[in-house]
Amino acid sequence: MDITAVSSALSALSAYGPYATGSLGQAVSIEMLDQTMEMNEAMNTQLIQMMEQSVTPHLGGNVDIRI
Repeated sequence: MDITAVSSALSALSAYGPYATGSLGQAVSIEMLDQTMEMNEAMNTQLIQMMEQSVTPHLGGNVDIRI
């Protein structure tokens, strides 16, 4: 989402009255919150997968090196 475009759109609508920008500003805020929540949900899923993989602590603990 392009923040500068949203900002310029909000400033352009401010000429039409305070009610026009309020509803658009609220809609933009809700959409940004929705995107942030989706991103957090994806990150939490990845974190859970990483934690599940770390349940076997004996893996990767030994290194066999021969010269």
